[in-house]
Amino acid sequence: MQHTKAVVMAGGEGSRLRPLTLERPKPLAPVANRPIMEHILRLLKRQGILQAAATLYYRADDIERAFGNGSELGMELVYTREDRPLGTAGSVRLAEDFLGKEPFVIISGDALTDYDLRPAMEFHRQKGSLATLVLARVPNPKEFGIVITEPDGRVQRFLEKPDWSEVFTDTVNTGIYIIDPEVFRLIEPGRSVDWSQDVFPQLLRDGAPLYGYVMPGGYWSDIGALDQFLEAQMDVLNQEVEVEMPGEEIRPGIWLGPGAMLDDQAIVEGRCLIGAGARVKAGARLEAGVVLGPGVIVDEQAVVRGSVVMANAYVGAGTLVQGAVLGERVLMKRDAVVGEGAVVGDRTVLESDSEVRPGVKVWPDKVLERGARLSSSLVAARRWRGSIFRSLGVAGISNIELTPDFAVRLGLAFGTSLPLGSTVVSARDSTRSSRMTKRAFMSGLLSSGVNVIDIQSAPMPVTRHHVVAERASGGSCVRKFPTNSRLTLMELFDEDGSLLGLNRQRKVEGLFFREDFRRADSEELGEMDYSGRAVEMYVSHLRELLPQGGQAPRTRVVLDYGYSSIARMFPQVLADLDLQAISLNAVNDGKKAPRTVQRLRGHMENVSHIVESLGYDFGVLVSHEGERLSVVDNRGRILSGHQLLGILARLMAPENLGGKVVLPASSPRGLVAMLSELGLQPILSGLAEADVSATCRKEGAFLAGDGQGGIIIPTLTGGADAMFAMAQLAVRLDQTGQSLWEAASELPSMEVTASSARCPWDAKGMVMRELSERSEPGVEVSHEHGVRFETPEGWVLVTPDTFEPVFHIFAEGNDPSASRELADRYRIVIEELQEA
Repeated sequence: MQHTKAVVMAGGEGSRLRPLTLERPKPLAPVANRPIMEHILRLLKRQGILQAAATLYYRADDIERAFGNGSELGMELVYTREDRPLGTAGSVRLAEDFLGKEPFVIISGDALTDYDLRPAMEFHRQKGSLATLVLARVPNPKEFGIVITEPDGRVQRFLEKPDWSEVFTDTVNTGIYIIDPEVFRLIEPGRSVDWSQDVFPQLLRDGAPLYGYVMPGGYWSDIGALDQFLEAQMDVLNQEVEVEMPGEEIRPGIWLGPGAMLDDQAIVEGRCLIGAGARVKAGARLEAGVVLGPGVIVDEQAVVRGSVVMANAYVGAGTLVQGAVLGERVLMKRDAVVGEGAVVGDRTVLESDSEVRPGVKVWPDKVLERGARLSSSLVAARRWRGSIFRSLGVAGISNIELTPDFAVRLGLAFGTSLPLGSTVVSARDSTRSSRMTKRAFMSGLLSSGVNVIDIQSAPMPVTRHHVVAERASGGSCVRKFPTNSRLTLMELFDEDGSLLGLNRQRKVEGLFFREDFRRADSEELGEMDYSGRAVEMYVSHLRELLPQGGQAPRTRVVLDYGYSSIARMFPQVLADLDLQAISLNAVNDGKKAPRTVQRLRGHMENVSHIVESLGYDFGVLVSHEGERLSVVDNRGRILSGHQLLGILARLMAPENLGGKVVLPASSPRGLVAMLSELGLQPILSGLAEADVSATCRKEGAFLAGDGQGGIIIPTLTGGADAMFAMAQLAVRLDQTGQSLWEAASELPSMEVTASSARCPWDAKGMVMRELSERSEPGVEVSHEHGVRFETPEGWVLVTPDTFEPVFHIFAEGNDPSASRELADRYRIVIEELQEA
C-alpha cells in the first residue's frame, strides 16, 4: 500500500458532541490527548499511506492550523474546501486530481479505529471492485447504515439508519471505503452527492462490482455522542484500541506526558493518562480510568473518577469529578462536584461548593455561583436511547422521564422547526399528567414564536381533523400510552394530521439535542386561542362523508366508550344516524381507560354478553382515545381486526373497484386473496399504525387497517378513526340488509398466531442477521417489514419491536395448530441464537 493515497473526511460539525464541538470541529476533539484526526493520520502512516487529502467544511481553518502540510507527522497533507455542502462523495470529487488513477482509501477523520486496511485493499484488488465498503458488526446497528452481502462479499442490499423493523443484520457501514477513481464518473462536479444515498445505490442498480469487506477484528467507534466520546477514552486506557499514547508508561497502565508531575502521595487506582505539564498533587485520587489533558492541575484531596479533563483545567481541593467531561480551562473551585454523564463547556467557572448534577450539559463561559445545584442545567440534560421518537411518538415514564422541562424543550424544538408565526393545534387526554405536560409543551411553542390552538381534551381523530381544518402547520397530542398507564405519550403531527415523518423527526431531534432553539422577541411570542368548534367541525364533516341515506334506523348497538373523550361527542352522531344505543362507561376518565390485553378482553366479553342477551345487532368498544374499534357481531362473537377490515372492504368495494387497501404484513393470506377477488389492490405495509397510515397516504388507498382494530378511511382523517369506521359499518350494513354475523360468515379463514420472544437491545442486530442468513430446504427468506419465511407449512414473520427489547412473531399455517407450531419453532430459534 506504499503508493496508496487516502481521503480523510473532516468536514463534520459533530453537533451531538456539543458543547465540546461548539468551538472546535469534531476531528479536533481530543481522545487520549490527541485529536481524533491525528490518530487516523498516524494509523494511515503506520500502514504505509503517506499522502492524504482532507475534506474540510466546518471550522476549516482550525484543522489546517492543527496539521499544516502534515510534515510534523511525516506525511504529505493537502486540503479541499467546500463553499457549500457537497455531500460525502461530492467533497471527495474535489480531490480527484490529487488522487490520481489508483484506488484510494476514504476514512473518517472523526471516528476512532485501529483497523488494518491492507487486507481490505487486497480484497478490493482481487475482486476487481469499483467500490469496497469496510464493514463492522456492532451490537446496536440502528444508528448506522446496515449492509447485507452475498457469501462472496458482493453487496446485496443496504439501508441508511433503519428503524428496528428494517434491521436485517448487525453488519454496518463504517464509512471507510476503498474506491476506484472510475467511480468519479457518477459524481457531477459542484453537485451535492452522497456515497451511501447516491453513488452506491447507482452502482447496485448498474450491477457494477460493489463489495463489502467485514473486518475480522480490530476496533471502530464513530464517537457519535458524548457517552461514546467518554467510552472511547476508557477503551484507549484499557488498550482495547491500538493507538500511540502521548507519554511514557511509568508503570503498567499509567502514562505520563513530558513535564507532567504525579506526586508520590497522590493515589492512582486504575489506568490513567496524565498529559504534558499536568500536575497531580498530594492526596489527590485518580480512579477507574482518567485522562488529564496538558496543563491540568488536580489539587489536594480532589477525586477524579472515570473522567476526562481537557487541557489547562483546574480541579480544586476537595472536589469530585465522577464519570464526566470537563472542557478546556474549566475552573472548578473547592468542594465543587460534577456528576456522572455531565459535560462542562470550555472556560466555565464552578464556584466553591457548587454542583453540576448527573447528565447536565453546561455551555462554555458560564459561571455557577457558590452553593448552586444545577439539576436542569444552564443548557440541558437528559440522555435518551439514541432517539427520542418511537413508533408512535415520544414516550417516557410520566413526570420522571417525560417531565415538564423535557416538554418545554420539545416544544421549543418543534416550534423552532416551523416558520415564525406558524400555528399548531394542541390536544390531550383527561389525565392530570397529560394536562401538565401539554401546558409545558405549549409554553415551549409560544416561546419559539408559534401560535397555539388549544382544543383541550379531545379524541385523536378530532385532533388530526382539526389540524387540517384550521390549516395549521402541525399538531400535538399528549396522552397516556395506549398499552401502559405509567407512560406518557407525546405525538407530533404534520400539516396533514399524520405523524411526523422520519426527516421531520430527525430535524426536531437535532434541535432538541443541540438545544439550538429560536427565542422569539417579546413582540413576536406566539398567541394561544381556545377552539370550541373542533368537535362540531369533525361531526359535521363525518356526516357529509357517510354514504347516501346516512341512516341506520333498524340498527341497535351496544357501545362501550372505554372512558374516552368521545363520550361527550359521539351520542350526537348516533342520534343523527337514528341508531339505538346502550352506552357503557360513557365518562371521560383516562385513568380508567382499558389498556392491557386483559382489561380490553374483559370489556369485550361484557359487551358480547349484553349484545347476546338483548338481541342487539352488534356491539363495539372504542379505545386508544378514539383510534381503535373492537367489534362483536349479533351472536356475541368477537371479531378480529383483520375480520373487521375485511368486512368494511367488502362493503366499500362496489364504489372503489381497482382501489387500494393497505394492511399489515402480518395479515392472513385469505384476506389478501379476498381483496384481490373483490377487484381491489391489497398493499402490505409495516405493522405499526404509523406505518399503515404512511403507506395509505403514499399509495392513495381508500381504506387501511393495522389488524388490531385501527381502521383508516382517509377521506376524513389521515389516521385510525373508530368513530368514522363504526358509522360506516352501521350505515353500510343497513343498506345491504345483512347482519354483521352474516357479513363475517362470508370471510375466509383468518387464523394468524402472534407470539413474542425477549431479546436484549444489543443482540437484536445479531439475531436479525442470523435469521436473514438461515438456509433451510424449501424455505424462502425475504426482508420486507422484518424477516419473512415462506415454508411448506405456512409463513412466519419476525420483526423487532421499536420500543421494547422484544421480537414479534406472526405465523399462519394450514390450521390453528400448525400456526402455533410455526410460531413456537421460530421463538425457540430466536432464544437459541441469543444463547449461542
